[in-house]
Amino acid sequence: MAKMYEVLQMLCPNVEWYVKGEEFDDIDWLGVKAPITKSQFEAGFAQVDALKAQQDADKASAKSAAQAKLAALGLTVEDLTALGL
Repeated sequence: MAKMYEVLQMLCPNVEWYVKGEEFDDIDWLGVKAPITKSQFEAGFAQVDALKAQQDADKASAKSAAQAKLAALGLTVEDLTALGL
């Protein structure tokens, strides 16, 4: 599950904020009016979760592709480990 700070970093990358609690109303927007609405903030949790899931899937896919390339060369992960790679 996404954390509050992750949602704020994604939705408001150039805005300074301070969180005093666990709710949208507990965000202190430093020097600016709230750049997002409560509904945008709440929807941000699903967006961060989807982004994390996509990143995990991409990482697994890249690992699988690398292992397939190693196998095509006749190498294993253990071979690379033995070489210090």
